[in-house]
Amino acid sequence: MSSRIQGKLRVIGGQWRSRVIDFDAADGVRATPDRVRQTVFDWLAPVIQGARCLDLFAGSGAMGIEALSRGAAHCTFVDQGHRQCTRIKAALAALKAGDTDVVNMDAVYFLQQTWHRYNIVFVDPPFDSGLLEPVLAELSKVLNPTSNRVFLEWPGKVAPALPAGFEWVKEKQAGQVSFALARYQSPAAAA
Repeated sequence: MSSRIQGKLRVIGGQWRSRVIDFDAADGVRATPDRVRQTVFDWLAPVIQGARCLDLFAGSGAMGIEALSRGAAHCTFVDQGHRQCTRIKAALAALKAGDTDVVNMDAVYFLQQTWHRYNIVFVDPPFDSGLLEPVLAELSKVLNPTSNRVFLEWPGKVAPALPAGFEWVKEKQAGQVSFALARYQSPAAAA
């Protein structure tokens, strides 16, 4: 198993492969491990090209940056930590990333007020925050109704309950952490 230097991670695929990103590990940011990111982006390979992505609880920005590196058209990074947003902006500038937004805001409030729609959403709140359920309750409003995937990460083996209209696509465990892809089908699209 490779050891990660505190506060640094590398992009594992795409145009920025092997580039290093700095993040604020001292502030409690828990970046998604390389092997989990590799699995998730293998799962997303058929739908990542040209996708509009949303990285909620962006922290290090690893998931959104990885998506952009692999061909996503746009990514919005949302984090309520000012220092995290500053680091993400610096990483995006260093990579000369194109169509991005970095929003310093509470994730639930962002979901309630945005009018944008996304194909892929990364949801990885701090494990002890209790925010996974309120985010899931708001998530369908921001998803592209015909083409979407949601990445979820949580501690332990018990999967969170999905709201109506969502279904699991893939699920896996890595150590003490579980992660999965889900999708949403709106009632209008199902009819």
